[in-house]
Amino acid sequence: MRLLQNLFDNNRAWSDSIRAHQPDFFEKLSHQQSPGYLWIGCSDSRVPANQVVGLLPGEVFVHRNVANVVVHTDLNCLSVIQYAVEVLRVRHIIICGHYGCGGVTAALRNQKLGLIDNWLRHVQDVRHKHAPALARVGDDAQLCDRLCELNVIEQVVNACQTTVVQDAWGRGQELAVHGWIYGLRDGQLRDLNVCITRADELASAHAAAVQVCVP
Repeated sequence: MRLLQNLFDNNRAWSDSIRAHQPDFFEKLSHQQSPGYLWIGCSDSRVPANQVVGLLPGEVFVHRNVANVVVHTDLNCLSVIQYAVEVLRVRHIIICGHYGCGGVTAALRNQKLGLIDNWLRHVQDVRHKHAPALARVGDDAQLCDRLCELNVIEQVVNACQTTVVQDAWGRGQELAVHGWIYGLRDGQLRDLNVCITRADELASAHAAAVQVCVP
């Protein structure tokens, strides 16, 4: 119970495998971090950021929370965004949700789970904002899928409206914010057709993405 030896064994095998292909990989990695991407995703254990995009350690800077939410009062998330944008100089921020998200499902069904209910209010806000369009979706499974997608789209907007991203664009820094979603059943990523590269793109890109999601 105390040692979790199987995890240490797995780590050793993983490390040996990496070094067998690139003997100096970890030595180089220890001296610098220069990822091109910031991944803001769900905490769900089935959606590991590096693996689903086939990238090695050092190539993706990662922040995860329940239901991949970007909240303007969440100093943890905002600090990650600031460090990624201003220090690491990432060129892409990827907000990635996933179908079958437990947090989104709980928000949709107004389930009471405890402390997390307060966090999921942010997803419920998305549900309320798009209530008329969601009311036209008859199937429960499709309704959950659409809310998962809309949640990503709204979190892209939230990320774009942070002072960090706005300031980066204001000084001419090259930075794109993307909205993606991951399928647990097939392991495939899907682009939600929302990619913002300038402040003046935000309104039109948001409207177009929502129209595709819930026409």
